Amino acid sequence: MHSTKGAIADGAALTGWRKSSYSGGANGDCLEIADGHTTVPVRDSKAPAGPAIAFSADGWSSFVTAIKNGDFSA
Repeated sequence: MHSTKGAIADGAALTGWRKSSYSGGANGDCLEIADGHTTVPVRDSKAPAGPAIAFSADGWSSFVTAIKNGDFSA
């Protein structure tokens, strides 16, 4: 698995992927995270062999909180 500054070139190299509980429908437009790692890997479900980003646990928690609080504009 190649990693540079939180980027993982091949997300398929990791195990434990699961889709967001908020993903709906059959279009597959959602994020997946991988459980059981020291970081929180995140990838696009449409590209399982594509790149992933690895967040620290605190970084991922902060990101999720910001989303829930509406801190990002569309």
